[in-house]
Parts: sequence; structure tokens; C-alpha cells
Amino acid sequence: MNRWSCASPPNSALLIPPRAASVDKMSLPAFLQLLGEDMAALDNVIRARLHTEVALVRQVAEYIIHSGGKRLRPVVVLLTARALGYEGSHHHELAAVVEFIHTATLLHDDVVDESQLRRGQDTANARFGNAASVLVGDFLYSRAFQMMVTVQNMRVMEVLADATNTIAEGEVLQLMNCHDPDVTEEAYMRVIRYKTARLFDAAGRLGAIVAGRDRAMEDALGAYGMHLGTAFQLIDDVLDYSGDKETTGKNVGDDLAEGKPTLPLLYVLRNGTPAQAERVRQAIASGGTEDFPAILEAIRDTGALDYTRQQARREAQMAIEALAGLPPGVYRDALVELSIFAVNRNY
Repeated sequence: MNRWSCASPPNSALLIPPRAASVDKMSLPAFLQLLGEDMAALDNVIRARLHTEVALVRQVAEYIIHSGGKRLRPVVVLLTARALGYEGSHHHELAAVVEFIHTATLLHDDVVDESQLRRGQDTANARFGNAASVLVGDFLYSRAFQMMVTVQNMRVMEVLADATNTIAEGEVLQLMNCHDPDVTEEAYMRVIRYKTARLFDAAGRLGAIVAGRDRAMEDALGAYGMHLGTAFQLIDDVLDYSGDKETTGKNVGDDLAEGKPTLPLLYVLRNGTPAQAERVRQAIASGGTEDFPAILEAIRDTGALDYTRQQARREAQMAIEALAGLPPGVYRDALVELSIFAVNRNY
């Protein structure tokens, strides 16, 4: 954790080299040792807040909550609050709120995308059906808003209400982009920032708010979260074409099967041969993975994955730079480590 000095902002160009070693599934638990007590408290809050007399709601919610997610968004809440010297317990409640909102989006996403596999196991909709998944997602959203009220901070309400609304807009934007090979890179990045990065942004802001810091610090940690979340999603795009089912917990090529024009495909459309570009256009328009081997070859030939990784490293470096105003300490170091993990992981 102390590989870099806390005395001055880290040199991001050195922290995320172009050929950094990948981080496997054994690395994250060691990284989280710093938050051992906080993570245990978070788990206690999640278990308590999942309580309901409706058995099916409890069953579906517990299934998805405890299905092996990385919980990076709650980790951002906990680390930023601790980095600013917060010693109370409200950050546990807010971290759970963020996890509930994220889980609700997963439940709804999997229904919309008709996904069958997530984190190496059946999706909730595959296990319990679409109706149960949608309704339990609604339960988690409403429970999250019940929880955030307990903090009694209007700024917390504003941040999370705005984030939730933006995420919904991102979902609609992604739906509009599906099967459209003419989507621009700018439009695709907008989807990422709305749908994925916005909750990371909110998580960073919550750490500043609960610690009683001013808007400048809130904005800085929001920027950290936004860039971190963007980097995280871009690596997900890479893993969809370079990972494997056993490691990533999802079927390789799922994005293509759903007709999603992610950044590697958009890069081939711009930089591939006319034949490669046409093949990708047809695959996006029709969905399916019948031509997947040829498309995968085009992705590799054009360097599309290297380009996407480069954009992810750029976002992670900006996330690190946003931490310059934080006081030195192990928690700021951990936030840097988290940025590195986001781009060097293989799952």
C-alpha cells in the first residue's frame, strides 16, 4: 500500500504504464484488508436492510447481493470518507445505499438485455423470472431511498437522486444505441458516463459530504469517481473480447450478441479494412455471434483492444490526478491502488 510517497500527488504517468501486469482475482481481497472493519460493518448493514417479510423479495435480493460482486462503488464511499478523516458510521449506510442502487440497475439490465449469466452464475431473471427481477429491483431502489433519509443530509439526497435519474437516462441511451453501427465514440462515451460512471461519481461525492467538506472537495472526489468508473467500464469492454467465461463470469461476446457498439467495435469501424468494417456493421445491426471469430480477428488486427486500454489508462490517470487535494495517508494511497486495479484487472 505504501509503494508511493504520500507527501505529494503521485506521478500518474508512472503508475499506469502501457504494459502493466494484469491483476487477477487474488489481488482484490489483499487490497481490501485496509477496510476490513468497514467492509464487515457494510455487510451487516446490507443484511439488516435486506430484511422483509416478503420471502421472494428477500430471496432474490440476497441472491444478487451475495453473488460475488467486487463492491467497488461502496469501497469508493468508504475510502474517500476515511481519507478525509471521517470517524462516524454514516458512511456504512451510504455505501450500502450505493450498492443497493447498483444492484437494482443490474437486475433491470439483465432483464432488458435478456442476459443469462453474470459473475459466473445464472442471472436473477434466469433463476427467478423477469417479473420477480424487475419488482425486486424496484424494492432495492425504494429501500435505498429509505436508507439515505436516515442520514438527514439534503445534499446526500440531491446527489443520489440526480445520480439515479442520470443512470436511467444512460440506460435509455444505451437502448437507443443498440444495433446502430453509426454511433460515434463521443455518443458511446456519454453512455458510459451516464450509465456506469455516474454512480462512481456519486460515491466519491458522498465521502466528501459525510466528512463535512466543501463543494470543491466534493467536486474533486466526484471527478475521481467519474474517471474511475469510465476506466472500469472501458476495461469491461476489453474483457468482452479478450477474457474467458471462467475468469470474467460472463460469456465472451455478449455485447456483440446484444448488438452493443462498444469502443473496440467502433475502433474497427474507423480503422479496419472496408471488409472488416462491413462485417462489424452487419454484426452490430443484426446482433448474434455467428461471425464472432472473424470479428475477433479484426479487433486484434486493428489494435482495437490496445486503443481501448489506452483510453482506460488515460481515465485512470485523471482519476489519480483528482486526488491531489486529499491529505496524505494510506487511504489516499488505496484510492490510487483502486485506480490501478480498475485498468489492470482481468475480471
